[in-house]
Amino acid sequence: MLYATIAALAASLLFFVWIAVRDRTPVGSVDDYLTARGSQGALTLGLSFLASGMGGWILFVPPEIGAFVGPVAVVGYALAAALPLLVLAACGPAIRRRLPQGRTIAEYAQERFGAALRLWVTALSVLYMLCFITAELTAIGAITAMLSELPGSAVIVAVAVTTLTYTTWGGLRASLTTDRWQGGLLLGLLIVVLAVLLFHLPKSGLVQPWPAAPLEASLSVALTLVIAVTAANIFHQGYWQRVWSARSDAELRRGAGLGALLIVPVMLAMGALGMLCIALGKNPGTPPIPFFALLSGAPGWLALPVLLLAVALVASSVDTLQSAIASLVVTARPKVSLSAARWVTVLLMVPVAAVSLQGHSVLRLFLIADLLCATAVVPVLLGLWQRMTPTAAVAGMVAGLVGAVLPGWVSAGSLAAGVLAATFPNGVPTLAPFLGALLASSALALSFTWLNPSPQGNATQPATTI
Repeated sequence: MLYATIAALAASLLFFVWIAVRDRTPVGSVDDYLTARGSQGALTLGLSFLASGMGGWILFVPPEIGAFVGPVAVVGYALAAALPLLVLAACGPAIRRRLPQGRTIAEYAQERFGAALRLWVTALSVLYMLCFITAELTAIGAITAMLSELPGSAVIVAVAVTTLTYTTWGGLRASLTTDRWQGGLLLGLLIVVLAVLLFHLPKSGLVQPWPAAPLEASLSVALTLVIAVTAANIFHQGYWQRVWSARSDAELRRGAGLGALLIVPVMLAMGALGMLCIALGKNPGTPPIPFFALLSGAPGWLALPVLLLAVALVASSVDTLQSAIASLVVTARPKVSLSAARWVTVLLMVPVAAVSLQGHSVLRLFLIADLLCATAVVPVLLGLWQRMTPTAAVAGMVAGLVGAVLPGWVSAGSLAAGVLAATFPNGVPTLAPFLGALLASSALALSFTWLNPSPQGNATQPATTI
């Protein structure tokens, strides 16, 4: 079985490289390397949004939410995963028109609000994506150790090297090409795995009721996930690269809509498996891994398709993140050569892979990054409003930081306690900091804008600075 696993994993990774190399569309410039500008249709974009957004984390988090919170939170999580794509469908065309030669959300922030906010948006985006890529590589190491005799570190290195091989060679075009296949592969494998699991489940029925937390708690978790996931993914540069790669605004809207439609049933299915695990009386383990607990009643051979599914999930998100982080770094410096852009892609992966090999949990850092994104998402998107000013944007972001700390400060009676609560010391997302950040940033940004006596930021106005 060990040799069969090695052969299957090697074949799948080599297949991804072959797919990317087979598409011999030349990469002639740094811009094409980073954006594949105006080249992609709705179907490719839809599958790419699915493959880029769905990583190895879906085998862990949605089932756990389903197992311990219940259906309301699962539905909220599914909507949270799809909502950023609907925001892109609504706002992306306007940003494309404002910056027809743009590459990143940070460039848009500079064009509207100045260089200082570009640096802040870049920092938020890079922090979020570094957490994401580290978590994905850590996840594939853990999944490999659970499902096979292979060392997890070997597969971490294999996935990192494989994705680097084709993203360094072909840039965003290579990532988009493999996404089409990875998106289809993960849907196919997921259907096979779900069908086999359901067929082999006990036929005697449920041994206890479906798990369901009190409605108030379920709604709180659902709203927390909607705010955190949507805010963070608005700063996912991989999504913004695809905004500029679309052939037209219509293709972008259709592609984003297709991606959202594909993501929702995947999330619902994974969450339902977690609920099923508890309802069947199975022990989800410590730490809880309900999806893998269900595998204990399935045939042993199913471990290999699940491992291949995990590799497809992780590779599809990692290659997107590699290209996305490189695009933010490269576009921060003018006149970077194509060769330099490729080296940046490689060098950025070295520390990420090193951290992933340690197997540390990055959940708390992930939550902090999500919260910081929640403090800035509304002021940044309000830049599409002509009256929005740099002062209003900065005020909104500062207010968001205060709003994130304020709930803990009020409840515990000290600023230090408020700051600690906003860093999620138990690694558990709570609604108060996210809601405080979103409401405070929105309220102050809008207040400053309404107090401004004259419209600002029209389409012909040069870039503002602060």
